[in-house]
Amino acid sequence: MKVSASQPFQIIYSLYQHEYLGFVFESYIVHLDEKGKLTYQHQNISSKNAREFSKGLDDRDFELIELMDSMTQESIVKKFSAKFMKPEEFFSKTYDKVKGNEMLQEQIEDYMEKRRAKILEKMKGKVLFEMGNDGEPTWRKIEVLDKRATIQFHFMRTDDHTNYYPTIFYQGKKLDLPNPSAYLICKSPAWMVLNGRLHGFEKHVDGKKLIPFFTKKYVVIPKNVEETYYNRFVAPLIASFDDVEASGFEINKSTYDPHPVLTLSELHSAQTTSAPSLFEDRRPAEEAATDEAGKIVFDLSFKYGKHRFRGDHLGPVSVTLEKQGEGYVFHRVSRRNDDEKNFLHTLQKLGLPMKGFRVAIPKSEAFSWLNENRVNLLNLGFEVSQPESRDKKYFVGKAVIEVEVKENIDWFDIHAKIRFGEFEIPFKDLRKLILRKKVEFKLPNGEIAIIPEAWLTKYADLFALSETDGDNEKPVLRKHHLNLVKELEEGNLAKVHLSEKLRSLNSFSGIKNYPPPQGFSGELRPYQKAGYNWLRFLNEYRLGGCLADDMGLGKTVQTLSMLQAEKENGSGTTLLIMPTSLIYNWEMEASKFTPGLRLLNYTGTMRNKDVRRFEKYDLVLTSYGITRLDVELLREFYFNYVILDESQVIKNPTSNIAKAVRELKSRHKLVLTGTPIENTTMDLWSQMSFINPGILGTQTYFRNEFQNPIEKKNDEARSKKLHSVIKPFILRRHKSQVATELPEKVENIQYCSMTSEQEKRYEEVKAHYREKIFKLIEQEGLGNSRFMILEGLTKLRQIANHPRMVEQGYSGDSGKMEDITHMLENAIAEGHKVLVFSQYVKHLEIVRQYLKSNKIDYTYLDGSSTDRKEQVERFNKDTSLKVFLISIKAGGLGLNLTEADYVFILDPWWNPAVEAQAVDRAHRIGQKRKVFTYKFITRNTVEEKILTLQQRKLRLTTELITTEESFMKQLTKEDIEQMLL
Repeated sequence: MKVSASQPFQIIYSLYQHEYLGFVFESYIVHLDEKGKLTYQHQNISSKNAREFSKGLDDRDFELIELMDSMTQESIVKKFSAKFMKPEEFFSKTYDKVKGNEMLQEQIEDYMEKRRAKILEKMKGKVLFEMGNDGEPTWRKIEVLDKRATIQFHFMRTDDHTNYYPTIFYQGKKLDLPNPSAYLICKSPAWMVLNGRLHGFEKHVDGKKLIPFFTKKYVVIPKNVEETYYNRFVAPLIASFDDVEASGFEINKSTYDPHPVLTLSELHSAQTTSAPSLFEDRRPAEEAATDEAGKIVFDLSFKYGKHRFRGDHLGPVSVTLEKQGEGYVFHRVSRRNDDEKNFLHTLQKLGLPMKGFRVAIPKSEAFSWLNENRVNLLNLGFEVSQPESRDKKYFVGKAVIEVEVKENIDWFDIHAKIRFGEFEIPFKDLRKLILRKKVEFKLPNGEIAIIPEAWLTKYADLFALSETDGDNEKPVLRKHHLNLVKELEEGNLAKVHLSEKLRSLNSFSGIKNYPPPQGFSGELRPYQKAGYNWLRFLNEYRLGGCLADDMGLGKTVQTLSMLQAEKENGSGTTLLIMPTSLIYNWEMEASKFTPGLRLLNYTGTMRNKDVRRFEKYDLVLTSYGITRLDVELLREFYFNYVILDESQVIKNPTSNIAKAVRELKSRHKLVLTGTPIENTTMDLWSQMSFINPGILGTQTYFRNEFQNPIEKKNDEARSKKLHSVIKPFILRRHKSQVATELPEKVENIQYCSMTSEQEKRYEEVKAHYREKIFKLIEQEGLGNSRFMILEGLTKLRQIANHPRMVEQGYSGDSGKMEDITHMLENAIAEGHKVLVFSQYVKHLEIVRQYLKSNKIDYTYLDGSSTDRKEQVERFNKDTSLKVFLISIKAGGLGLNLTEADYVFILDPWWNPAVEAQAVDRAHRIGQKRKVFTYKFITRNTVEEKILTLQQRKLRLTTELITTEESFMKQLTKEDIEQMLL
């Protein structure tokens, strides 16, 4: 029957016993009559409609209603059933006497008990009834008492048995038990209804211990189970209740200060074996079998007098049972929980990550912490112990490592004292253990020593990168590990004896100024002279280096100046390895700057493979391909230097060429590259390990310590660490850093070699036109042959670029195209913007196809373009866009492209003034950077001849010639013969 919220009402709570769920509470609104008494008119209330009656409810009522809602059959099914079921189906299945789910029953009971306890705690001052069998919620009232009851347990031990019973008091009056009216609503903690009154208890009482006394006066404990019963039942009671009356045994009450005990033991893995000993011979197979997967467990317990209690067994009182002959003594010790927690917090502050008075951590980490905090623990009153019953006993004494590093002629000597208590361990033996990832070993006294984690961390690089020298396996570090030595010194991890000269390697300020070689023709710019000094410094200390200046800053010149100095010092032959296309450039640069160097071009299929003749030369030029083929011959010669140009070629350490160059023998090593890293940091490992073997450890070490943390986790600390290791051995100057030392324009000629297939096509066309042109000149004269001459020269120029420009079906490569794409990739990798000029739209189209296939964005402009302004603006404004392809007719004039600082001229024009106009698209007012120009010239072609003609007719072309036709008019028969040779 529905109750109106506008009429007088009262909220009441009703208790009934469910068939499966035990005692359940429900909330009701009951209508009041004119005298304010309860009527039979009532309705159930839940959280859904409680707000309607809010004027008669307080906050506690709303909390009680919500708790009671969570105890309904429907709520239980919703929470504990994996699928939708009706309550009767769920309960009959779950509580079936044969097939019921006992585990689920326990979970439901625990859930209900927690809610009963919460409800009963909030019931004070509320109206509570027992529900009638007919569902009447106000059948019989239960008085909710304001005060709590107390309880005393009595034990009487005789020779045959022990009797015990409780006495319950309410406000000083004893309650009568047994009593047929008594029943328990909640077991934990106990809430009891006796004579219609609801009793709670001042201290927590386990209700299951009260139930027997509702029907009998006392419980008998037989003699044969009394010790077990005393431990499991009596001891917890004595701990919980101060007032226990005992007869026949003693209860000893004591108070002590807690003494903390930190116990360590091994957490055993599935397989454990004995630790290796450094003091006796062991077979390698035995060593390999050791398993150190276990952890060390730290347990914090407390001694109170002679009694010891686990820290995680919290409570204000702990009770232990002692049997004395035929009698028993219960030792009741008051715990000082706050002091115990303070000891726990102290350990946590010292860095031990304890949770709940116990923690398991890796062995090396555990003993590292113990080694660092031994004195602290002693001063703070901690006792460190190990279980006496265990066979394995760990060394917990003082472990000390002292390292001294001394500079020697060719390396650093490592002097180390490592002690575990009274025992000294050789560095080489400890290093072997660590490299095998072993952290424990046996001492002569049988104790197991653990290498502290702090040592593994602080000295990780020293153990990983050091080597052994000689029969005595003397520990040493190579000179290129200079930075590691400095880090050990700065971290107070080692005493270091280092010369001031070597300390200066990290900066140019301490590197002396070496005199330039007498045989060098030309002048080094200041930054190039600094690079020369750096190369000489590395040479003096027999250290390898990577010269990684930006493209165009003169890596070739700096290297040649150093090689000239080596020649003048009588140092022997250098092997210089490079891509085939660069051989001619090196020959040209050497003849210009170091004409005194005796050069040997060791290339070609007809090369003389007698490597003994290398002794007659200062510099042997060869390609990576030849090196790979002839490595067995080349490794027999001991070179002064082995130098790799464009060293990113060996970026893959597993490639055949990388393996081949590592086999070569030399006094010094040097690599030249504008892009030391193209794909991954492993590129760097391969090149740095070539010039200074071992500087970055093994591939596995480098991958774990640097590559994975840097590339997968963006670990800035590891990135800085890697930089600090390689910094002394890489010299990299960006163009912007040396801008004030550069002229406004830096012009370079990039000589290219044709591929064999390209050369074959070129010679065929040249022979064809040479015969036609000279025959026509004889018949018609030079003036009437100019059209045929122009046609022939144009075809030859196009084939020198790429045969595909004249032969659509050509499927081979072009030497010039290989160089163009290689240098474009380098410039893009260095962050430069590049203008690419050609007078042939077909040539631009080939470059365009390459950019598309490699997903490189670009802008484009030729004579047919209608979006000239948009292309220019996009190139100037988009920082990620690096390439602008331009035909000379479309872009020779009127463009302002000052965002570019590199200009590639793919094919030479008859008139150098046209090339100058192209360069001026970038080199004009508003340009804040130096402009580098690269003119690509194919060797042994008409392009090279045009270049020579340009130089011969420079004054004329500058003053008079403005078109290709006018240049053609200036050509003599001798000029044409020269070009078609």
